[in-house]
Amino acid sequence: MEKLIDLRVVDGGDALARAAAEEVLRTAEAAVREHGRYTIALSGGSTPKALYRLLASADGPFRARMPWERTHFFWGDERHVPPDHADSNYRMARETMLDSVPVPAANIHRVPAEEPAEAAAAAYERELRELFQPVEGELPRFDFNLMGLGPDAHTASLFPGTSVIHETERWVAAPWVEAHRTYRITFTPPVLNAAARILFLVSGGDKAAAVRAVIEGPRDVDRYPGQVVKPARGTLLWLLDREAASLLSDTRS
Repeated sequence: MEKLIDLRVVDGGDALARAAAEEVLRTAEAAVREHGRYTIALSGGSTPKALYRLLASADGPFRARMPWERTHFFWGDERHVPPDHADSNYRMARETMLDSVPVPAANIHRVPAEEPAEAAAAAYERELRELFQPVEGELPRFDFNLMGLGPDAHTASLFPGTSVIHETERWVAAPWVEAHRTYRITFTPPVLNAAARILFLVSGGDKAAAVRAVIEGPRDVDRYPGQVVKPARGTLLWLLDREAASLLSDTRS
């Protein structure tokens, strides 16, 4: 199957959040029609906040149409902090979206990041196996994988120079990130790339060089980990604001 890559550029944060919300809703409705549930891996960072708020807004066009009760929420990566910590990706999603929508508690699958990092990674992999029930040799196939990109071209918690970029066996790993002097818990490349739909949601001029390097630069996954994201049997969408796309030679919109 040909790997399809779509790149879209929009003006401003509101347009970015709306375009992303439309993607989430469209894929959610399709997944529920096709197999009765929707599985989504969320990302942390600042850019997704507006998306989460828009999806949950009582005055917006998305909340009433989202199949919340049939949606299972996971996190593509997590900081090694308790769930109530200010840096927690889970806490950010809970406060901006999950507390405001009718999602069953059993459908929220947070990383147990209050545990030792390796134990948290192992527990999260077990949770993936319990929900997806894959046959031997298969990977969990998320319907939607939301991803960001850092100024250093990291994505999820695949940071430049970390060995997890080349992981092929484990589904969840706990790399030490020297730049931040901490562990992270993250999906590995095989799990990220097994998703049916991957969305890179990127905003801001501080990401422009990283966007260009990942999309148009020479392949060097150790330096630009975002390049490792190449869906095996799915599609990839880059959704950028003008600032993030400003250094690209091709800014299709």
